[in-house]
Amino acid sequence: MSETILIGVAWPYTNGSLHLGQIAGAYLPADIFARYQRAAGNRVLMVSGSDQHGTPITVRAEQEGTTPQAIVDRYHAEFLESWQRFGITFDLYTTTGTKNHEATVHELFLRLLQNSYIYKGSMLQFYDEQAKRFLPDRYVEGTCPRCDYEGARGDQCDNCGSNLDATDLINPRSRFTGTEPVLRETEHYFLALSKLNEPVKQWLSTDKEHWRRHVLNFSLGLLEEGMPDRAITRDLEWGVRLPVEDLGEGKRIYVWYEALTGYVSATREWAQKQGTPEAWRDFWEDPACKTYYFIGKDNIVFHTLLWPAWLIGAGGLNLPYDVPANQFVNFGGAKASTSLGTAPFLPDYLERYDVDALRFYLSSIMPETSDSEFGEADLIRRNNDELVSTWGNLVNRVLTMTYRNFDRKVPDPGALREADQTLLDQGQEALAAVGEAIGACHFREGLRAALAYAQEANRYLNQEEPWKTRESDPPSAARALYTAIGAIEVLKLALYPYLPFTSQQLHEMLGHSGPVDAQGWIAVVPVAGTPLQKPEPLFKKLDAPEAVA
Repeated sequence: MSETILIGVAWPYTNGSLHLGQIAGAYLPADIFARYQRAAGNRVLMVSGSDQHGTPITVRAEQEGTTPQAIVDRYHAEFLESWQRFGITFDLYTTTGTKNHEATVHELFLRLLQNSYIYKGSMLQFYDEQAKRFLPDRYVEGTCPRCDYEGARGDQCDNCGSNLDATDLINPRSRFTGTEPVLRETEHYFLALSKLNEPVKQWLSTDKEHWRRHVLNFSLGLLEEGMPDRAITRDLEWGVRLPVEDLGEGKRIYVWYEALTGYVSATREWAQKQGTPEAWRDFWEDPACKTYYFIGKDNIVFHTLLWPAWLIGAGGLNLPYDVPANQFVNFGGAKASTSLGTAPFLPDYLERYDVDALRFYLSSIMPETSDSEFGEADLIRRNNDELVSTWGNLVNRVLTMTYRNFDRKVPDPGALREADQTLLDQGQEALAAVGEAIGACHFREGLRAALAYAQEANRYLNQEEPWKTRESDPPSAARALYTAIGAIEVLKLALYPYLPFTSQQLHEMLGHSGPVDAQGWIAVVPVAGTPLQKPEPLFKKLDAPEAVA
């Protein structure tokens, strides 16, 4: 029976180019998962969008002497191009600047207010006396009280992942002037997280065996400490306006609350564009729908605690089924950062390397349970030793030999022997294992299972040696090549979620039309006599690291 699956992917700030840490952490695993689930016959909706109201955007605008909207327009357009070039198959990628998004934020804000989970109160907020303005949390920097990291922000520490308030920071300083800010009282709306702590804890303690342990344990640990009430408005001029007017001018919905609402507003926008405005309810109000959120570990708190609390408070909307958050990909031993410019940016690498080579390497180092390290020398080694030598070489020598020696068609194998059938049976087992791993969000395991089967196919081919028997025993060569093509058909599909571009290219070389996954998660059985296209190498060997400016 098919399932209904909603895939929510982290909304990137439009303050700079996407970097490879973000891709490996959230967007590539989401796309691998979505491609598999669609092939498996499930109803899948994958949504995200550009977060245009985050304070990093206003910081960037001030640095460049331009407007926040100009920054948003520049990078949103670049993001759309990057998704297309890298093969990220969103069903809808939007922004937080739409009227639909604002209306959704307002509607759900008012539901929480009506349910008494939002209240008005006063708080102390840092104020920059030199700049004469209140400071949003991300405009305050200082030392983290938990790990002593000196670059912590007023909302969280990227080093240890702790959820912070600006007043928690040691030696706080203003990003505007570098001076020490002072605390002043200001009035805001608060989400009553203290009232929702126990309901969230009860939900998180039930039926979560499929969750990654580091995500679950970290979240439960914070619930044991207790969630404090948190302001959901701020003294800002850039953002979504409040649906009520009793706080006066200069107030906006705070970005952490507003951007999370984007998962609902994007689903609504998708439904409206499909001409079925009520279809969004299938993904939010039907308990049978499973919702997955693909994020990095710096977003765990927002998606496992604050967002579920928000959903429970609003009522009537599905809670997350899984939050398979990844750890960080480090570069030179440090976390990548768009704001600091310390990252290999995706557009640069798309100019230097083939897309599937990048997708393959990032999949192989995906930081599912611990931080991983990106290295161009390692990228080249894996490309040459695994992608080219193991997989690409198998395809090239089988199809080239078949094309040249069997009238450019899939050969007639005659009766298969036990060894031939064993390899084909192993292929079905491998395909099932890859699908099971991807379905459980174990992406590296799925890739390893596919490559292990590719090695088995290479061993079979080396034992059969059709390059020797093609003249002395053509039927034996035909049988071996047919069997190897059967293995390649399996691997083409198994690797499709990871390597969509070369899998489609191979699909066409094998004589097929339409998409790779046209018949679902079932490998095509070779048919003798099927015309083949002229084989071309799928991958190229890399000789040395290419410096990226």
